[in-house]
Amino acid sequence: MQKTTIFIIFFSLAGLLWAEGPWKIHLHCPEEKIDLRLDLYEESIEVPGLEAFGPMNGYMDGNIYGVWYVVSFDIKDDKHATVTIANDLGSEDQKLTLAQTSDSTYQLKFLGYNTVKRAQGKKLVKIPSELIMKRQ
Repeated sequence: MQKTTIFIIFFSLAGLLWAEGPWKIHLHCPEEKIDLRLDLYEESIEVPGLEAFGPMNGYMDGNIYGVWYVVSFDIKDDKHATVTIANDLGSEDQKLTLAQTSDSTYQLKFLGYNTVKRAQGKKLVKIPSELIMKRQ
């Protein structure tokens, strides 16, 4: 009886983790202090400052200028995805790729000209074109 109970609990928890999927994640870049929250399966994430638009597929914020929300995406497989984000004004967009390099580490690369910036002193400066993101 005890083995059966443990077996049921184990597979119930495993099912919940599997149902979440590899592209429902919260990533953080400790070096740049940037967060990326994604749910590429459904629009379930409230974007700070854009709550009036309802849930979206995700956003990027932290040590950057403004909040960038997910506009579109393409899941290549369980370890690779392409995401397009736009700033909170809707005036700029940026395409990026995400590649899972280990269980808890992802490499984010901005494609083309990098428009995501941060305030440094009284200037806006570009953040690095490649970031190492850790799963939270």
